[in-house]
Amino acid sequence: MPDRFTLIFDIDGTYSETEETHREAFNQTFSEYGLPWQWDRPMYKELLKVTGGKERMRHFIERFDPEGGERALPLIPEIHAAKTKRYTAMIDAGAAQPRPGIKRLLDEAATVGWPVAIATTTSMPNVESLIIATLGQDGMRRFASIGAGDVIANKKPAPDIYNYVLDELKIAPEEAIAFEDSINGYRSAGDAGLRSIITPSTYTEDEDFTGAFAVMSDLGEPAAPYRHISGAGGDDTMVTPDALARWLAR
Repeated sequence: MPDRFTLIFDIDGTYSETEETHREAFNQTFSEYGLPWQWDRPMYKELLKVTGGKERMRHFIERFDPEGGERALPLIPEIHAAKTKRYTAMIDAGAAQPRPGIKRLLDEAATVGWPVAIATTTSMPNVESLIIATLGQDGMRRFASIGAGDVIANKKPAPDIYNYVLDELKIAPEEAIAFEDSINGYRSAGDAGLRSIITPSTYTEDEDFTGAFAVMSDLGEPAAPYRHISGAGGDDTMVTPDALARWLAR
């Protein structure tokens, strides 16, 4: 067994419950472009099955044929860039915080010398804005690798983004563990050979994570233990390096 593991975090829904901020930024940007679209929560939940903001807009137009869709189709990159700018401004203003246990586990990993990384399909500006807003100006330096946005051709559930991070760090899948919140992320990590800690988010709590290495409500805090759902971790209260080492050794 490796003497240390790399912790690879998804961002949206896993690191932070950001999806509502994304949804609001999309809707405000649609209004800015004169598009009569308002994605409510049920619609956005459906659209989240498609990873990537530009891909999500294209799917919406092609699947639902909304008013203004033909005009918007060639403008998708421009609209998405405007949405990203709006979203990062919202994050900079404090719209999102890390989920329970995230900052604690990052600190504990640094203490024991375990690298941390990011594997997400959101754009790099979104990642930078969230990490700086929650970890400070030097926050990005805490991550040994950041796979984000368009560095790969195929987004989750394809394994490409995890393979990218593993290749960049020159480690085998057995030397890392993924942190995810969605079935697309779970499949992406699994097809790259990674075990996953799943912490379902607001939009993914009803998804089926059968077979996942561990599923719990969040990573836990000293005064607020996680709620164990399935897999490893049934006898613990927080995801810590010590707990992970024990679980992975079994």
